[in-house]
Amino acid sequence: MRAIVRAPPPASSVAARAVMQGNRGRDSAPEVRLRSALHRRGLRFRKHLHAVDGIRCRPDVVFGRARVVVFVDGCFWHGCPDHGTQPQTNAAYWHAKIALNQARDGRQTRALEEAGWTVVRVWEHEPTATAADAVEDALRRGQPER
Repeated sequence: MRAIVRAPPPASSVAARAVMQGNRGRDSAPEVRLRSALHRRGLRFRKHLHAVDGIRCRPDVVFGRARVVVFVDGCFWHGCPDHGTQPQTNAAYWHAKIALNQARDGRQTRALEEAGWTVVRVWEHEPTATAADAVEDALRRGQPER
């Protein structure tokens, strides 16, 4: 079942519109930093790849053989408990939008895990080295015993 989200309200100002248009849906600075750190550690991956047929999501980083996917979640868009903010303008719209994003994140995580994938979610504010360590740990746990 898909949730229906009404169209976003008009921007409260020209400046607000410019800021929102400047937000990238992929290849954000935290995502690029993490990918660079992973690459420097000798890890090879694909990016923005449909990991599983029938599950509609494109993880930021995909390790296909290890069946590990990584999402770098933005604090505003995904409702970070430490850094997420609630806008004062159009507050009802943004509250609903962020709640829907969180619900979608949960559905995607459950679906990927049920399909046998390990899901790593890191916040954009996490230090890059800490996030890369979490990804390496997940990859190590997924390695078969020799």
